Amino acid sequence: MYNGIGLATPRGSGTNGYVQRNLALSYKTKEKGNFKAPNEIASPALKKPNTDIIEHDRKRKIEVKCLEFQSMLEDQGCSEEEIDKRVQTYRESLLGERAKEAKDKHGRIM
Repeated sequence: MYNGIGLATPRGSGTNGYVQRNLALSYKTKEKGNFKAPNEIASPALKKPNTDIIEHDRKRKIEVKCLEFQSMLEDQGCSEEEIDKRVQTYRESLLGERAKEAKDKHGRIM
């Protein structure tokens, strides 16, 4: 027996009598009452939208409209040069319209 721990004699116990410390036992305690109520938690600050992403999305929508216009012209049987010119003027008109539209304080089109 070691410091009052273990067997008085290992005979008949199936062990050699060696005493080891139990490392799986955890004595850590949590502090209680340290949590905040949901109404006490501050809401996260709103981030400003990324203007580059908004601009990219706007241009992407314009290109989709241009591709739809191009496929419509191809279905009508127009020549390649005429299609290119008409799509380019359509693209410029869409870009001009978007530049004139009013935007709110976050850069979104109203």
